[in-house]
Amino acid sequence: MGLFLAALYAPWGIKWLFGPFVDLIGSNKIGHRRGWIGFAQIIMIVGLMASSVIDYTDNIALFTWAMVAVNGFCALQDVAIDALAVNTLKEEERGMANGLMFAGAYLGQALGGSGMLYVASTTGDLDAAFFVVAGLVAMVFVFVVLPMREEPSDTLPEHFHARAFTKSAVTYVREMVRSVFLSKSSIAALVLAILPASAMALGLALQAALAVELGFDDVQIANLGLVGALTAGIGSIAGGWISDRTGHRRTLAVYVLLTLIPTGFLAYQMQQFGWVMPVDVGAADRVVPQGLQDAFWWATIVYGFFTGLTYGTRMAIFMSACNPKVAASQFTLFMAASNFAISGTSLWQGEAIVRFGYPTTLALDCAAGLLCLAVLPLVRPHLRKQPAIAGLPVGSNPVDPPLAD
Repeated sequence: MGLFLAALYAPWGIKWLFGPFVDLIGSNKIGHRRGWIGFAQIIMIVGLMASSVIDYTDNIALFTWAMVAVNGFCALQDVAIDALAVNTLKEEERGMANGLMFAGAYLGQALGGSGMLYVASTTGDLDAAFFVVAGLVAMVFVFVVLPMREEPSDTLPEHFHARAFTKSAVTYVREMVRSVFLSKSSIAALVLAILPASAMALGLALQAALAVELGFDDVQIANLGLVGALTAGIGSIAGGWISDRTGHRRTLAVYVLLTLIPTGFLAYQMQQFGWVMPVDVGAADRVVPQGLQDAFWWATIVYGFFTGLTYGTRMAIFMSACNPKVAASQFTLFMAASNFAISGTSLWQGEAIVRFGYPTTLALDCAAGLLCLAVLPLVRPHLRKQPAIAGLPVGSNPVDPPLAD
């Protein structure tokens, strides 16, 4: 299972490699990014349907490779969608738009995760689930991608010429280096991405392992995942809407602090109930207090809402720091760094639980979640050409004034 999950997430760790292709290659007739999105979804549908005939109990290697391929094209789709958003959305729209995107992602997780557990429990196996998920992707392709209209890109030539493409590629690399590594704001955004986004333990392996340890069965875990995804989705929309009106950076700082509340609450409750170190789920004398189960349930749900608040706002900040000319690569680099933060946090928390127990690990998680606040004021929007606004010079950001104001 560990190798399977590691392979499943591998394409998301290298998806930044797709960025230059998405930025440099495309067709204005189809839509620069729309073409990549549609192409990826078609391959995902075919891959899911083909995977349904693989006996994953006897041929786990082939099944793993099939799932890696599906996830690879899903990651490609993600890169194209983010690039489209960076080039399309206005500064004052990004919080809400990213909130909606993450709400959609949470809904997808609920349907593809908890929903497929329900399907499997009804049918007795996972075969039907593959076709259900493929059908959901097909619905997005038919009702969203096909009707989509994208403005022509001025970076794409009408006809392909090798010399012109080479010149564009060289220019692209120079622009990428300048935008990412020679910009103080971009470097600050990269550091922000590498740091924990907030308190994270209740959204990672600690939460999943603790649910089993506290006696939750498969249906209860599915219910918890469903409710958690829905509340997180609501939080994403609400958080983005609020941040567009109050300033992305200062609002994110408040959201980060809010994630400490359910995390600290659960740490206190576990200390009070004496559930400090991990307990063998097969232990004959294991007795789980109902009060601790209730505390875990509510802490997870409230945390889901608060962490949902952070997502749309955080992505809006990263989008603002991007140069639209290299949007796919630069934004994806920020996302890859965020995935690194998730992996690193999961790693140290696993070690900390074994060494120090749950309450201490949750307290350390709260402390680590505060680190991002130190670099947040240094992340500034990338200057774009825009008309002057009364009282503000060209290039100023009317939505997100400095934190010191």
